[in-house]
Amino acid sequence: MVKLNRIYTRTGDDGTTGLVRGPRRAKYDLRVEAFGTVDEANSFIGMARLYTASMPKLDRLLARIQNDLFDLGSDLATPGADPEGSAPSLRITPIQAEWLEQQIDHYNEALKPLTSFVLPGGTPLAVALHLARTVTRRAERLVVELIANEPDVNNAVLVYLNRLSDLMFVMARVANSNGEADVLWSPGKFSSDPAQPRS
Repeated sequence: MVKLNRIYTRTGDDGTTGLVRGPRRAKYDLRVEAFGTVDEANSFIGMARLYTASMPKLDRLLARIQNDLFDLGSDLATPGADPEGSAPSLRITPIQAEWLEQQIDHYNEALKPLTSFVLPGGTPLAVALHLARTVTRRAERLVVELIANEPDVNNAVLVYLNRLSDLMFVMARVANSNGEADVLWSPGKFSSDPAQPRS
């Protein structure tokens, strides 16, 4: 059970932060950067939920993802194997990534196939989901680097983030009237006419 009585502890004033176990690490440490970026993605998802009043199913889905991301952050903040005789550490599981795949398949079924890449735009919800998607991709890249440096990282973390960014993309299209309001990339559209676009 988490119990937070004090908001500031002064223990981080030296530029370090504590993990669930192991020595304190610098706040620029790659592992800290990884779970900090997961927290950032979670915050963008929270912002996206400001626009889900008319889409309660998407809102519930995002609420579950926010909870999963706290599990994932706890996983990243707990390096190494569990000490013998201790309770198992909280870890992201393949089941959580499989659930994301189910959501992708379900929501993508109603979308018409794309004929071009999508620009981040359209409705406020779609834009917020694209922001969450790009931050999730950054978190994924950091986890890839972390795995290269600390091979004991739970690979299910990487799989979850990969699936989550895909789901954010699909949900952004859903938020754009099932893709009808998508803003599509037109390659080279303005490359030959410097006067475009005109105000």
